[in-house]
Amino acid sequence: MVPRFSQIDNCLFIIILRKLTFVTTSQSIMFIIESTDQATSARAGMLRTAHGVIPTPVFMPVGTGATVKGVFHRDLKNEIDAPVILANTYHLYLRPGTDIISRAGGVHSFMAWDRAVLTDSGGYQVFSLAANRKLTEEGAIFRSHIDGSKHLFTPERVVDIQRAIGADIMMAFDECAPWPCDHSYAKKSMELTHRWLDRCVVQAERTQPLYGAEQMLFPIVQGAVYSDLRKISAEKCAATGMPGMAIGGLSVGEPAEEMYRMIEVVNGILPEDKPRYLMGVGTPANILEGIARGVDLFDCVMPTRNGRNGMLFTAEGIINIRNQRWADDFSPIDPGSQSEISRTYSKAYLRHLVISGEMLGAQIATVHNLAFYLSLVKEARERILDGTFGSWKERKVREISERV
Repeated sequence: MVPRFSQIDNCLFIIILRKLTFVTTSQSIMFIIESTDQATSARAGMLRTAHGVIPTPVFMPVGTGATVKGVFHRDLKNEIDAPVILANTYHLYLRPGTDIISRAGGVHSFMAWDRAVLTDSGGYQVFSLAANRKLTEEGAIFRSHIDGSKHLFTPERVVDIQRAIGADIMMAFDECAPWPCDHSYAKKSMELTHRWLDRCVVQAERTQPLYGAEQMLFPIVQGAVYSDLRKISAEKCAATGMPGMAIGGLSVGEPAEEMYRMIEVVNGILPEDKPRYLMGVGTPANILEGIARGVDLFDCVMPTRNGRNGMLFTAEGIINIRNQRWADDFSPIDPGSQSEISRTYSKAYLRHLVISGEMLGAQIATVHNLAFYLSLVKEARERILDGTFGSWKERKVREISERV
């Protein structure tokens, strides 16, 4: 079984740090690259935050409203072993609001989570509200999906909200251009994102965390599926000198090969010594292909959302647990899983729960899928460290993409 990353402590981090070349430091926040794969651009590293060390590559479960749907924190730690989760600025701003979170002492205290938290800036959510928002030079005017109330997100305001939330990793405010869009629109959108980025950087540098724990700001590379724009945006983001970089505007409908091409363009420019976060991606195969192209951090709602709907990711391939064929299959959901839950419950029992609409069915499926994703990136990390990632990845992509 792959060793749990929660066992890695700061002493080990410092020992490795002294032996390596690629190091980014900012007092208590550091990133080191332990090993790179010879056949691909994959890297294994460690990102140190105020709330723990994050071994990379890593998948971040999506906890939009300060909760991963249907999953207790004990399972996030013991069954899934997630060193970091993602929360969302837009949703937490609207409900419960930054006043409540601030009075609780920040999101870690509010949700009783002592590991790292990354916050999406809300740019994607504003993008998805196309009929209820307006973009200006100042920022984005939008109406709440909850009560229709009117709000304004400026770059400065978004940084302040993430400061109040207390995220370890904050995202710069951006516009996520739709797919498809023409070159002219993508260029204007990217340029607006860059002007907003400048303001985010200034605001981050003139403000301080509210709870005594350091925070990182990541700029976001945009440019749709146009190589020339992606190059310009990657250069702009790299020039900010921020401690990490994000790649946005992908997995919004474009073909997978276009996404992979853009990742290669961008990662050929972004600093090698800083973590790279591919936003909102994706399938297990997408993640392995992203790792092969030099990505370090991922997030996606797919394992949780698909799990609630009965789609399971396993070592043998993808299972629709609603299918009749599983009705009398009493074998474990995934006998080789790191999760005791996946090894304990049978496919037949899980199908019964899902078909019956029992809440436990959604919980089991969600925990299973997240454990699969975390186990997959951990194995990828081990393969990078032992020098076998390239050949393993090619075989693994085929296996996990099969429909069982």
